[in-house]
Amino acid sequence: MKLKFNVFLIALIAATGGLLFGFDTGVISGALPFLKQYWHLSDASIEWITTTVLIGAIIGALGSGKLSDIIGRKRMIIINAIIFAIGAIGCAYAPTLLVLIIMRIIIGIAIGITSYVVPMYISEISPTRVRGALVTLNQLMITLGILLSYTADYWLSDDANLESWRNMFLVGFFPAAVLLIGMFFLPETPRWLISKDRWDEGVKILNTLEDEDLIEQTLADLKKEVEHSKKNKTTSKEILKPWLRAPLIITIGIFFFQQFSGVNTIIYYSPMIFKIAGVVSNTASIIPAIIIGTVNVLACLASVFLLDKVGRRKLYFIGMIGMIPSLALLGACFHFKEELGSSLPVFAVLSIVCYIIFIAISLAPLGWLLISEVFPLNVRGVGMSIGSLAHWGFNAIITFTFLKLVNSLGIDYTFWSYGIICLFGLVWGYFYIPETKGKSLEEIEKFWHEGGNPRKL
Repeated sequence: MKLKFNVFLIALIAATGGLLFGFDTGVISGALPFLKQYWHLSDASIEWITTTVLIGAIIGALGSGKLSDIIGRKRMIIINAIIFAIGAIGCAYAPTLLVLIIMRIIIGIAIGITSYVVPMYISEISPTRVRGALVTLNQLMITLGILLSYTADYWLSDDANLESWRNMFLVGFFPAAVLLIGMFFLPETPRWLISKDRWDEGVKILNTLEDEDLIEQTLADLKKEVEHSKKNKTTSKEILKPWLRAPLIITIGIFFFQQFSGVNTIIYYSPMIFKIAGVVSNTASIIPAIIIGTVNVLACLASVFLLDKVGRRKLYFIGMIGMIPSLALLGACFHFKEELGSSLPVFAVLSIVCYIIFIAISLAPLGWLLISEVFPLNVRGVGMSIGSLAHWGFNAIITFTFLKLVNSLGIDYTFWSYGIICLFGLVWGYFYIPETKGKSLEEIEKFWHEGGNPRKL
């Protein structure tokens, strides 16, 4: 099936929000060594600065789910682009540590909203047959954003200038401007328009997006869904009903195992991890992060093609089975650091690269893809907001405890503990990861209405 260019362009512009998500979560990595010296920060203070953006993300995810159902997906993304721009400028010119923390919280609010509203927007404009690839385009842009942040950190870093971190944060303004301008030219999603009884607008847009042979069936399913919603007067509390229990468990569970595999400790703290491994220079400690970021992008690019071919469920297990030995090897590198000596950074990079490949083709894109698919239209905004809240809540816990665990258990046992959690993730996934490949959003909703088991979708 040939993908319509207009659909790809719409998804690409919207996915700039994912690039901002990645950039603003990754940029702190290279900035931390400079911030530590500039303001003479302790490990506890570093954890707080890193975690503040996640606190903001929790606020954004918690407070905006229903709003996206009311004002629409497009307007929500436009508002978010403005918040990103304000936060980037505020961080770059922060006169005090307190102002920097406040601005990082503001950026976090934008990240929390973006993390669910962008994949939701793309999911609702995507043709059924390529929905997995297009929603995963958002994840690809997240990885590109992380790589961009590492690269900007490296080129802007200067060991002789402790204020190098300011320009690192300022770079985030430019993709925010691109997203803000681009969204004014994109349509609202047809599914949201139809849910608001704006049928003429919705049908017109759907005709330009969906495959011709599926338009009639999609409209018929949407009509039934809207009529059902009107009869039952659904509210946000609908999401707590027994028939939606499985989607909720999937949403919270996949983000638990995604985050407690330790992925964001590597994203946020990689220069500090390599300093533990013996790299001295602030600038040099960013180079391994760029290597890891590049691998992250390439592996995520592979997942764009694999998700609609191999399927969601198979990729989940491929990823988990690869992540477990990778984390074991990473822990072993630090456990035998005396024996490895100066080669420790090389072996650490190789172990992390293996780990990143497996998570980037599985749990990283699957989290945002599945939560954009498993909820019915009338509570999709709330459901994805809950997913985003779970993601950022678990992320904050991992980020805030990483250095504490390293100082108490050792970095080797810290990574081994993440590997043990992945073992439990294998068992959980057997029962709860569904196969949504090739299913329309309306078919998936019908499956839950009929009391379907996630494993049998």
